[in-house]
Amino acid sequence: MKKVSMVGVDLAKGVFQVHAVDEQGVVIVRKALRRSKFVAWFAQLPPCLVGMEACATAHYWARELTKLGHPVRLIPPAYAKAYVRRNKNDAADAAAICEAVGRPSMRFVAVKTEQQQAMAGLHRVRDLLMKQHTMLINQMRGLMAEFGIVAPKGVPHVGELVSVLADPDDQRIPAPLRDALRATAELLRTIDRKLEGIDRQLVALGRDDPTYRHLVTAPGYGPIVASAMSAMVVEPASFRNARDFAASLGLVPRQDGTGGKLKLGPISKRGNRYLRRLLVNGAMAVLRGKRAKHDPWLVKLLASKPRKLVAVALANKMARIGWALMMRQEDFRRRPAAA
Repeated sequence: MKKVSMVGVDLAKGVFQVHAVDEQGVVIVRKALRRSKFVAWFAQLPPCLVGMEACATAHYWARELTKLGHPVRLIPPAYAKAYVRRNKNDAADAAAICEAVGRPSMRFVAVKTEQQQAMAGLHRVRDLLMKQHTMLINQMRGLMAEFGIVAPKGVPHVGELVSVLADPDDQRIPAPLRDALRATAELLRTIDRKLEGIDRQLVALGRDDPTYRHLVTAPGYGPIVASAMSAMVVEPASFRNARDFAASLGLVPRQDGTGGKLKLGPISKRGNRYLRRLLVNGAMAVLRGKRAKHDPWLVKLLASKPRKLVAVALANKMARIGWALMMRQEDFRRRPAAA
């Protein structure tokens, strides 16, 4: 068999499709491999460039193939899609990945280490518990409102609803539903305890990470935002500058134009939705604090723009600050106040 130069892999659960070419781009191998034979097949190849989509299990297989001496490049699925010809199937996807990985202008996703992937997974678990927490609160509010029991907005006021359920003398809710709502309240308390444990775990793990310790010094960067940024942004040097990093998170206006006329719309919302949401939440926390009243830039924006628009602009600024701190590996330094 001729020497393999590049291999495109379409990952799946049980059967992987590989597409290998030589240095001239001539197809050498086009076949399907069972999961159990995947690593063994690559072990018999000399070191060659391997391309895979940055999807589920991609980081694990990238680490396994890197141990065998193969340089692995993870491609965002949206970038590989442009190279698919006609019908979409596993063989066509593998061929498209093999062609895309050799493009000089292609952008790649950095391969996470096991520790980084574990931290990112912990954030995903926390995000899921937060969604379930919100769902349970909304259901409790809706069902109790049907019987005239309404509490003010906000998580702190949920305790008023729970106290109604715990009061044996309050019979406004029929017995069958009251028992079910008590189970919902107990589930809420369980999720609260789980979330508190995860938050403590993230803070404890962050203390050993120098990037986390630098990020947490910036305004708007609490322990959760700093931990998520250090875990999910593996190689900040892959971005040319801070503006490119903020744009990769979708915190810039979406562009639409032709013939030299450019129109700017709402934010693009591309990239990591979880990081973008955390940054916007951190920006809202800054706007609710004292700093918003003493920062001339924020005061000027708040005087003429909606509050949520200012929060997105501040989140963009926080992303750029975070990129600079990760690149320089230093703490945030505030500008001296004007005389």
